[in-house]
Amino acid sequence: MPAVRALLVDPGVPATELLPPLEVALRGGSPLAPYAVGSPVPSLPHDAAAPDDLALCVGTSGSTGRIKRAMLTADNLVASAGSTHDVLGGTGTWLLAMPAHHVAGLQVLVRSLVAGTTPGVLDLSHGFTTEGFVAATRELVDRTPGRVYTAVVPTQLTRLLGEPAGRAGLAAYDGVLVGGAATSAEALRTAASAGVRLVRTYGGSETSGGCVYDGLPLPVSYLHIDNDGHVVLGGATVAYGYLGEPALTADAFSVDADGVRWFRTDDLGRLDDEGRLTVSGRADDLINTGGLKVSPGAVEDAVSRFVTGVRDVVVVGSRHPTWGQAVSVALTLQRGAPEPTLRDVRGALRGILPDHALPKRLLLLEAIPQRGPGKPDRRALALAFDATMEDHPAGP
Repeated sequence: MPAVRALLVDPGVPATELLPPLEVALRGGSPLAPYAVGSPVPSLPHDAAAPDDLALCVGTSGSTGRIKRAMLTADNLVASAGSTHDVLGGTGTWLLAMPAHHVAGLQVLVRSLVAGTTPGVLDLSHGFTTEGFVAATRELVDRTPGRVYTAVVPTQLTRLLGEPAGRAGLAAYDGVLVGGAATSAEALRTAASAGVRLVRTYGGSETSGGCVYDGLPLPVSYLHIDNDGHVVLGGATVAYGYLGEPALTADAFSVDADGVRWFRTDDLGRLDDEGRLTVSGRADDLINTGGLKVSPGAVEDAVSRFVTGVRDVVVVGSRHPTWGQAVSVALTLQRGAPEPTLRDVRGALRGILPDHALPKRLLLLEAIPQRGPGKPDRRALALAFDATMEDHPAGP
């Protein structure tokens, strides 16, 4: 295996410049470890076990904050790209609208190489804006005779859906992938009414990006729920393991008797009668309040459905002297929406959630802090609640 090469990804440099080295990596050349401006140059062991066709080592921090690098082969990446196009209805031209050092952005470039198309690129050097997305979309549509696609994270989607121009821009695509975190029920309703062909994706760096679309695995993928309720993903897109991390690899990855690779996630989920996946949250995010377990995802879903004017919601557990942890809700609001009180939120959810799951703390924010594309920084929110919130006088 050639030595892994660190590759700086600068949002001020056209992402299409990443296509040549990425194509070389997919064809068996030097594997790449992309990293962002402002991040330390990755430490890359040269004697670590790795597959012969290693193409990318993609950073992922999970919920721990410590970066691991998932080893993705050319076969992993190409299988994911081809299967995505099969599900969407054919190859097309993509708009890259997110950072290219993350797996979702990298897969936009891989899909473009597989399809033989030149992607459009949204300049993110000054951040994401609706105006920039709309302009990039118009340019892409004007030069593309065939199908057009893009991929966004929920925060981008919510911002675009909040403006008429953004909704029109999204509706111009033959498919819009959204992943990286849960998408609110309000966003799904707004997208449907605007004619946006939205596809919810689930997966991660360890699975070459999303490998479950709208709750069902890609044709090259498998999923099941283990005895502890964890989501386990398998198939052609699953990584070889973590670079230079044999113990973590052995803990999270396995190969069955048929040679299928599996990755055990930290997410909890369930399958309905049709085999469609619902993710209820991460095992390490469960809130223990008074000895009772609360899934943040269930509370987030209820808030987004039944509390008026919510744009984004994240639920965390914050320290509580009596209950151990308090169910704590951070909200951003739609433009012009009235500010709810904690009493308002509890009243809207009473009878929908069990009493022990009703929020005890509320924080209204301009924006939810992020630790990656579309991934809320739950640790930062918990610290914010610990520092600023007072207990709800009504108790649980």
